[in-house]
Amino acid sequence: MNSSAGKYIFLIASFIFWLFLALFSSRLIVDNLTSGHEYSNFLFNLHYLKNSGAAFSLFQNAREFLIIVSVVATTMLFGFAHYHIRSIHYISLSFIALLSAGIMSNCHERIVLGYVRDYIQLNHINFPIFNVADIFITIGVVALVVILLCFKGK
Repeated sequence: MNSSAGKYIFLIASFIFWLFLALFSSRLIVDNLTSGHEYSNFLFNLHYLKNSGAAFSLFQNAREFLIIVSVVATTMLFGFAHYHIRSIHYISLSFIALLSAGIMSNCHERIVLGYVRDYIQLNHINFPIFNVADIFITIGVVALVVILLCFKGK
């Protein structure tokens, strides 16, 4: 198998793994919360919330727009990976997969449920409730920005 084929397989396998993890964890946590279970510690508590918008309550009730943006963003990320497949490093591919899986996990919930399930609420900080897919998106964006800024041209 040539190097490019291995990178494609790695990208797709990573994407599927992270997507499954985000969707499975959301279902498991929300099922437990709606069954009466509660969880709280010093850092955060779990509190279920149906979110019909995007981050920070932007674009409330703009479901179709957010689905289109999600599909376009994921397509662009995979297109970028395809275009640069020979020179891109596996670490970059892993963060593209993580970011894409977070985006598509939220997109899947918007399509299937009509909203995104949020449930992680930070204590001691006034911050919106979020989910595992949002964590994947944040880590993916930050990591890719750092990679682009620190390793551009290397």
